[in-house]
Amino acid sequence: MRPAQSSVRYQNVSLWEYLLVAHPDEVTHQKVAEEKNFFHNRYDHIHAIKSHPHITIANFLAKEVMEETVIRWIQNICRLQTSFTVTLNNFSGFPPHTIYLRVQDSKPFKQLTNALKIIDGFIQSNDCPPLHLVTRPHVTIARSLPEHIYEKAIEEYAGRSFTSSFRVEKLILLKREGEFGKCEIVNTFTFSQALSLFD
Repeated sequence: MRPAQSSVRYQNVSLWEYLLVAHPDEVTHQKVAEEKNFFHNRYDHIHAIKSHPHITIANFLAKEVMEETVIRWIQNICRLQTSFTVTLNNFSGFPPHTIYLRVQDSKPFKQLTNALKIIDGFIQSNDCPPLHLVTRPHVTIARSLPEHIYEKAIEEYAGRSFTSSFRVEKLILLKREGEFGKCEIVNTFTFSQALSLFD
């Protein structure tokens, strides 16, 4: 295991960055990977192909000792969730740095993030920064773009089309040392087939 001092520092305490994500199925993954490769080849932007296609639902900084409790909280939430369909539909951007694929219906993700808010109290009570819940779920094509590349790319991508659908049946908790650190899987949370937060 890597030493704790290699993780993020916050108020002089070593913290890991955790990400709760949903991965697309094999078909959608391949289609998104092709788009990321296209972007890299066209704009020579290595970050486009450095990350696997995913939708981030939440991210937070926490002490490693808190991991087991966080896992239990997320598991309890996921037991109340059934799978749902996600449709990715065309491109948009976060000026001036990110091109992404839009999630057509964000309602299931918004209701899921509402359920995850309960974890925020635990995180902050342990002297960690607040939980960050994604308000606009998306799949990133390229991030950390220079502004002039972003402006050129967003104009091009406004005329490109993309659509693909997949089922979200589980969430994956990852952790890494920092924004560009390599992620490792902490736990996988499979949704229940009986109950749903959305019924």
